[in-house]
Amino acid sequence: MKKTLVIGAGANPNRYSYRAVHLLRQYGHEVVAIGLRKIQIADVQVETEPIPFDAIHTVTLYLNPQRQEQYYDYILSLHPQRIIFNPGTENPVLKQKAKALGIEVVEYCLLVMLNNHLF
Repeated sequence: MKKTLVIGAGANPNRYSYRAVHLLRQYGHEVVAIGLRKIQIADVQVETEPIPFDAIHTVTLYLNPQRQEQYYDYILSLHPQRIIFNPGTENPVLKQKAKALGIEVVEYCLLVMLNNHLF
């Protein structure tokens, strides 16, 4: 299973980031998350600060490009194998930085990927 970091996780069950955490856990993936508030989603504790998590395979983003800027160095320092830009989060600057480091970049919906066994 691919350990996944969800950035932009929120408490609203109608939001895609909330659904993503649940669906990742449903499919058996280890999940860590960062959001604005310290909350619990399923069995995942959402942190409010960037934590140097280890062995992150995938980072999936639920923040608009402007809000991502503060996380560039953090995301790249985790050395993920892949970054998923969900719809509305596409970011050419971060995409270029990631590709320069050999990180796979995917512009697609994580929920669709999981439901279609593309993750």
